[in-house]
Amino acid sequence: MKPSTPSPTTESEKIAEGAGEPAERVLAAEQDERRRIALFLHDGPVQSLAGVALMLDASLDLISRGEHEQAREIMDRALSRTRTTVGELRDLSFNLEPVALRDHGFTAAVDALVQTRGREHRIKVTLDVALIDTLGERTQAALYQIVREALEEAIRRGPPSRFEVSATADVPGTLRLVIRDDAPTERRRRALEVLGERARTLGANLTLDHDVGGTTMSLELRGQPTGDD
Repeated sequence: MKPSTPSPTTESEKIAEGAGEPAERVLAAEQDERRRIALFLHDGPVQSLAGVALMLDASLDLISRGEHEQAREIMDRALSRTRTTVGELRDLSFNLEPVALRDHGFTAAVDALVQTRGREHRIKVTLDVALIDTLGERTQAALYQIVREALEEAIRRGPPSRFEVSATADVPGTLRLVIRDDAPTERRRRALEVLGERARTLGANLTLDHDVGGTTMSLELRGQPTGDD
C-alpha cells in the first residue's frame, strides 16, 4: 500500500522529531507511561472497586436487617461492576504487553488487534507490516503501541470505515511506517502527545497529514535495529 500524495488542501503537522539524548527520551517516555497507568488505575479500577466495597457493606447491613431481596439487588450490581473492572484490568494487561507480540511477533499481534477492533466497528483493515518482524523486540513493542493508539484515536473520531498500515524501507537503513484512516479529522491534543512521546522514545520523526479524506500518519525511523535493541 503506497501512501497517498497530499492534496493542496492537506494540513500537515509535525508531532515528534528524533532529537535529544536517547536516555532522556526513554526516561521521559517511561515516566509519562507510568503517569498514564497510575491515572487510569486511580480513576478507573480503584474507584470502581471502592464502589463495590460500599455496595457490599450496604448488602451486609440489609442482610442483618432481614431485607434479603434488596441485598440481592445490590450484590448483583456489585458483581456486574466487578466483572467490568476485571475486563478493564485485562485490557490494560493486554495493551501493556500482548501475548501475541511476545510469542509471535509484530504482524501477528497487530493483525489480532485490528481484526478484533475491526469486527467490532465494521472497519476494513489492510496490513503490510511484515518488515517490522525483523526489528528488535523493544522496537516492535513501541511500534505496536503507536499502531494501537492510532487505531483507538481513529475509532474515537469516527469510527473509520477503513484503517491501513504499511511498513517500507525504500531508503536503506530507514523504516517508514504509514497509518491511514478515513475517520473525521477532529484531533485530540492529548492523543497526539501520546503518539509523539512514543515516537520520541524510538528517536523517530512523526508527522500527520489531514485532508478531507482522513488522516495519514507517517513515522520515519532511521538506523533499523535487527536484533534485540
